[in-house]
Amino acid sequence: MTIAASHTNADAGELDNFNRLSNTWWDLEGEFGALHKINPHRLAFIEKHGTLKDMQALDIGCGGGILSEALARAGAAVTGIDLAKEVLTIAKLHGLDSGIKVDYQLVAAEDFAQQHPSRFDLVTCMEMLEHVPDPASIIRAAAQLVKPGGWVFFSTLNRNYKSYLLAIVAAEHVLNLVPKGTHTHQKFITPAELDAMAREAGLYLRDSAGIEFNPLLNRYGLSDNLDVNYLLAYQKGL
Repeated sequence: MTIAASHTNADAGELDNFNRLSNTWWDLEGEFGALHKINPHRLAFIEKHGTLKDMQALDIGCGGGILSEALARAGAAVTGIDLAKEVLTIAKLHGLDSGIKVDYQLVAAEDFAQQHPSRFDLVTCMEMLEHVPDPASIIRAAAQLVKPGGWVFFSTLNRNYKSYLLAIVAAEHVLNLVPKGTHTHQKFITPAELDAMAREAGLYLRDSAGIEFNPLLNRYGLSDNLDVNYLLAYQKGL
């Protein structure tokens, strides 16, 4: 398995796991079906804070391109970066089929930030922070990459007993919403922890939302509850 990274903030086991499942990324009923179901809600949260038309957008940890393509479809010029080589190949191939243009690059966020400071109008980093050894490093890179006054959107998982029961026991082992072994509870990040790292990087919290799942209706939606999955919207200081 090839892992291209000049920066060390990557977990080889995590990358191998995602690469192993790469061919299921765009199967709506497959291993990553939950990502497809929450994606409209992630996009709605982003669009709540301004138009995407003609914006320069960066998707950190873009995976197979689910959010990247949605951002591009909404009018943004999108760059997607990731360190899972096989997954990026799937993203590029799907883009050829969909006709949606995204510039996918195999590069670490920290290295990309050194090359392109203050380049983007908005930066997204969704469902990634809980998979890296040093989430603060990714947050600093996101802050470096966005223009002053630009937006940065994070989503991750809260760390508490409820999130363990719902995001790991229920989602991975009972309902099979995500592949088993996808998450490690100790890597989950509380909103307060994330906000402290973001403020240290010069980002200012503007909005928040939770993503909730109704197992009876098999539906996701946005709420004010940040107990499990949550989204935070930041702006970079001028």
